[in-house]
Amino acid sequence: MPVTIPPPGVFEFLDATHRRIADHVQRLRLLVDRIATDGLDRASQEKAREVLDFFNTEARQHHLDEERHIFPALLASGDADIVQAAERLTQDHGWLEENWLSIAPSIDAAADGSTWFDTDELSHALDVFEALYQDHMLLEESLAYPEARKRLEHLDTVGMGREMAQRRAKQVSKAG
Repeated sequence: MPVTIPPPGVFEFLDATHRRIADHVQRLRLLVDRIATDGLDRASQEKAREVLDFFNTEARQHHLDEERHIFPALLASGDADIVQAAERLTQDHGWLEENWLSIAPSIDAAADGSTWFDTDELSHALDVFEALYQDHMLLEESLAYPEARKRLEHLDTVGMGREMAQRRAKQVSKAG
């Protein structure tokens, strides 16, 4: 089922996605800890698949949302500090993707019932992933979103919300 975005709530939707990301990072942490201590069981396999699916779809779509609709307003601001923050956030998306690509094969294996991976290495990779996401979301929520909200308040954000929803609907139809 596609994620729908209430037209006037683009920033609320972005904030809610941050909460879902933080929740899934926590789920990933609990999953890795559980596999390390208790091994892999059917419930862990299902949790691995859920986390894998979330970071392969919704988290990536969220980064696209920001890069298409939030960061351009910041980059065009003319304020050096805001431009630098937007550039850093864009770079963070690349680092987060790279970190995820190092984690995903292990989670995919766990979802398929295999434990060929080293849980200590996975836990360390997750430490980096988690810290980067926390810092990234903090900067977005404390600076990027408030600044973008001010710069976009005169625009009709309904189109933004529509584009976000349509992109997700296309992704769901391709997957299904």
